[in-house]
Amino acid sequence: MGGWERFNNLVWKVIHLAYLNLLWAVFTVAGLGIFGFFPATAAVHTVARKRLMGDEEFPMFKVFWESFRSEFVRANGFMIVFALIGYILYYDILFIQMNSGKLTFLVPVLLFISLSFILAVLFFFPVYVHFRLRFFSVIKQALLIALTSPVEVVMMIAGWIAVYGAVSLLPGLIPLCSVSVLAYLGMWTGLRAFSKIEGKKAGSLAKGID
Repeated sequence: MGGWERFNNLVWKVIHLAYLNLLWAVFTVAGLGIFGFFPATAAVHTVARKRLMGDEEFPMFKVFWESFRSEFVRANGFMIVFALIGYILYYDILFIQMNSGKLTFLVPVLLFISLSFILAVLFFFPVYVHFRLRFFSVIKQALLIALTSPVEVVMMIAGWIAVYGAVSLLPGLIPLCSVSVLAYLGMWTGLRAFSKIEGKKAGSLAKGID
């Protein structure tokens, strides 16, 4: 691949990320913000998943719209669940801080629950768009995959920190490609974790047959 071809390929990738970011912003607003956020984010991950799995020739808007429309109610159900969990954890932390002398024994428990919640959130969207699972099985599977994929967890957190650093230095990147880059990062890391788990399962099955 020549220098011009590499440059042209890079430009098209940037355009793709910017367009995907624009779709996310438009559909988030179209869903009245709070009700558009989860469906639009799921749709971004759906597009990222298709491309990362080798399908580069598909109508992006159509795929995005179909995912947004079909997952609107279910995705908002997850939004409500996560919001409730986050709300409860936040006020539990405040309550323990106000009663620190009496409830210090609860701090490790709350830290464990909070960490589990963060891990489930990290892998939620990759699991949600990759597998067809029952409602609460999605959250359970996201947490289990995170707990068994420490390398991928570190990679995802490092990626989030890198993106945060980039947009802090160049705020103009936020409307250009922030969400789409995070979606590709999450989906790529998720697919890597899924592949490793499937490989372990296949290896265990082969040993059982032997």
